[in-house]
Amino acid sequence: MGLRTGLLLAVLVLFLDQVSKLAIVEWVMQPPRTVAVTGFLALVLVWNRGMSFGLFNTGDPAVPYVLAALSIAVAIGLIWWLARARRWLVVVGLGLVLGGALGNLIDRLAYGAVVDFVLLHAGSWSWPAFNVADSAISLGVVALLWDSLFGARESRK
Repeated sequence: MGLRTGLLLAVLVLFLDQVSKLAIVEWVMQPPRTVAVTGFLALVLVWNRGMSFGLFNTGDPAVPYVLAALSIAVAIGLIWWLARARRWLVVVGLGLVLGGALGNLIDRLAYGAVVDFVLLHAGSWSWPAFNVADSAISLGVVALLWDSLFGARESRK
């Protein structure tokens, strides 16, 4: 039950991520520009050659391939963990993280960079641009942390 559910969630995240990125790259951002959605939300096109928050964005052409190899290793580990997961919050968290990791992996292999396009801002402050995969990874990590902090108590009851 856990593996199938987690993989289904991962495929759903992967689909939503890739469709949204395709729409941004091919239609919305042609030509590249900033599209204000609200006073605090905009669509932009950012090619992230590094990791989260632009870490390791050094310009070295090998970095995307190193990060892709790391993503593959992480995905294998997540699938292994998912096959053994028994609590629903762990299954959901792993499915979200796996789908997001695969979405960003596809970008690295296809473009040599991850497509980021959601920009949150207020005045001169702005959060680094992100995408559906990044959001799924963040939510998945929160679910896993929640389960690790509170799930064990629930399973003992």
